[in-house]
Amino acid sequence: MGKIKSALELALERTESVSGGKDSIVLFQAKQKGKKLANEFLSGTIPSFETALNDASDNVRQNLKQGIFDVLISRITLPVTKDDATSVERAAAGLCFIIGNKVFSDLMKQFNQLMSQFLDEAAEHQKVIAAQYEPKLRQKEDEIARRYGQRIKLEPMQDPEFVAFFNQHMNELRGNYQGIIDQVRAQAEQYFQGNE
Repeated sequence: MGKIKSALELALERTESVSGGKDSIVLFQAKQKGKKLANEFLSGTIPSFETALNDASDNVRQNLKQGIFDVLISRITLPVTKDDATSVERAAAGLCFIIGNKVFSDLMKQFNQLMSQFLDEAAEHQKVIAAQYEPKLRQKEDEIARRYGQRIKLEPMQDPEFVAFFNQHMNELRGNYQGIIDQVRAQAEQYFQGNE
């Protein structure tokens, strides 16, 4: 029969190959610092990463950049509001700095224009969807007034049918632009890996 091992013995076996040297800790901390710098950049606390990157040694610099890149690339998403668009533009500007490639910078300019276009289309879509659903909503108001003898103004988002209809159409619009987001992220990853 096999030998029964204690939990400690099993844990020690699994962690035998793990070594935590001083260098790996320094590199991990550099990546964490890069993430912190990216968040400070996005919030506007710092104007650029230049000083932090110039002050770092070569091996630490790449981990700083990796941490910055990880945070910035996660912010490349479809904006919901104009404030979101501003945040996405700031993330795009940070990526352009980290990647340092003219072709990628031009791509990000086009991307920012497309995100602005997306917001305009989304606002127009919302108006059209609401106008298209308006007769049905009025019909429901009339039905409520007939049943209960009191007129109640319904807001479109109060109606579950409208919400489902709205979400279906908005998801179609988002789907049209999600491919662009995926392409930009893939291009950013490719250019970033090429700079290492």
